[in-house]
Amino acid sequence: MSDAAPHDALVEGLVARLTPVRPLPPPALRGLVWCPAVIGIGLLALPFADLAGLRARMAVTDLRLAAIGSALTAWTAAVAAFVTSVPGRSARWALLPLAPAALWVGASGLGCLRTWLVPGTTLADGADMRGCAAILIGFSLPLSVALVAMLRRACPLRPTLTAALGGLAVAAAAATLLVPVHPHDATVTDLAIHAVVVAAVIALNALAGGRLLDRERP
Repeated sequence: MSDAAPHDALVEGLVARLTPVRPLPPPALRGLVWCPAVIGIGLLALPFADLAGLRARMAVTDLRLAAIGSALTAWTAAVAAFVTSVPGRSARWALLPLAPAALWVGASGLGCLRTWLVPGTTLADGADMRGCAAILIGFSLPLSVALVAMLRRACPLRPTLTAALGGLAVAAAAATLLVPVHPHDATVTDLAIHAVVVAAVIALNALAGGRLLDRERP
């Protein structure tokens, strides 16, 4: 009985220092909250947009489908990242962006086939490969920072998986933002540059983002 008072005082002291915890919004809503960051960067890049070239590219079915697929991949991958950042959620949510990613890659491949089978149908006139890669990376950096900052509010038990999904969301969003500001077509060279940069963004997010999201690391 003599120890009851100190224990009660300890419990009361701990309770007095407790602060209310605001629950996180649903993952789908958090994915939508991330979208204004993508739109904001798009608006900043709008003065550099080639609107005439954009209309010409969007009139081509495969390029239009590839842009739609990359945009849907960005959102679904972001939602999957937010879902997997919540403890107890299934890792199978990582399959959510699979269908839009297949549309993105498949439509891009069909476009490559178009330019190969029908010579002279290329819409871009020698787009600068280094400029294309630089723009993709430039879009990806702020989007990665914003997404990792949002994901850190949760407690992912699979930090590398969550960060890799975030990297896919960022890479797909950057590819979508590239469409209005940089002339490119579905040629082998364009697709190779995109594939290398997308893979690098996903890998770097999985590596660096996974470390930042790992709560067990000091």
